Amino acid sequence: MIRSNSIFLLSSIILFLPLGSVYTKDFNALCSTCRQLVDKFDKGLEKTAKQNFGGGNTEWEERKLSKYELSEIRLTEILEGLCDSSSFECNHMLEENEEHFETWWFKRKTKHPDLFKWFCIETIKVCCPKGLFGLDCNTCIGGADKPCHGNGKCDGDGTRSGNGKCSCDKGYEGEFCLDCSDGYFSALRNDTFSLCKECHESCDGCTGGTNQDCKECRNGWEKDPEGACIAAGFSLEATFTECFCPINLRTSPSDINECTKDPATCKDNQYCLNTDGSFSCKECDIRCSGCKGPGASYCLTCADGFKDEESTCTDINECTEDPALCKDNQYCLNTDGSFYCKECDTRCSGCKGPGASNCLTCADGYKDEEGTCTEENKEVPAFDSEDSQTGDSPEKHEDL
Repeated sequence: MIRSNSIFLLSSIILFLPLGSVYTKDFNALCSTCRQLVDKFDKGLEKTAKQNFGGGNTEWEERKLSKYELSEIRLTEILEGLCDSSSFECNHMLEENEEHFETWWFKRKTKHPDLFKWFCIETIKVCCPKGLFGLDCNTCIGGADKPCHGNGKCDGDGTRSGNGKCSCDKGYEGEFCLDCSDGYFSALRNDTFSLCKECHESCDGCTGGTNQDCKECRNGWEKDPEGACIAAGFSLEATFTECFCPINLRTSPSDINECTKDPATCKDNQYCLNTDGSFSCKECDIRCSGCKGPGASYCLTCADGFKDEESTCTDINECTEDPALCKDNQYCLNTDGSFYCKECDTRCSGCKGPGASNCLTCADGYKDEEGTCTEENKEVPAFDSEDSQTGDSPEKHEDL
């Protein structure tokens, strides 16, 4: 009697609970299952492309193949190979949506060749297009083309779940992943792009990538007369307890200068720092290809992307080179020792920078209004009426 009453009570509670509290869909898992189904379907298409044909009457084969290509037999063969018997999620989704696969196969395939988009995004609505998230497929911070401005991961990206918040990559922080973390500096930044690079190992905060750009020196480093952070005790006069010794000299009668050994004690892109009774190997400046001490003035030769100017390696601005290094519909961004080619705004036909205000000329469908390319016709085309049979397409949201 107690068991019967308990079951009745539990049934009553479930009956009056809101539907969402009884079962909440795991859209991450559903989207993953849907993607796997579509991937398996695509492999099935490849596997059955010319199955059971080859060698014989070519004309007869072509006739038979054209019939088999769009046949229910082929569809059945593909569907039977989609799920492992042990995969409950896959088999459950296939069983619930087999009619949708048949609809796509016989009625939609020609006009909607992207099965993932038609089935997972627009029909059963368990996924979103890349760069969108949540139940309504909202646009990720930074825009669908570059979620989190290319410097992080958007929570729920491509699924009907998540909150769209950015988890920034190493070196980046902030809501939009445009700010540089401690130990990094901004090599390049505008409203939609940020490039953060790591500070020199000697720096405690910096404005650039060398030991001359430090805000403060880290413990074990100190500023030389020119303001560069060098290893504590580094001196050509040997007036400190830790010295950088000229070749074949020692700091004291008892000290062995390991920096004079042949072959060299340190690796190719390091310099040797002799100390009393020992030594250490320090990384060369990023502007150097081999060095004999710290900073860009001690380089043996300059690294790629840098040139020698008055015995100091300085950055080469590749963006000023002729002919241009980037393609026609790209613009060049110079960085310390390198450069980037970035795609022009879709409203541009050629550009000199980001956004629609840096277009050389406007792309088809856009016109120049006070130096900015804008749409000639702002009417939004209606969605394909065929798709209204299986649900509305995801709502379009403006980029943040």
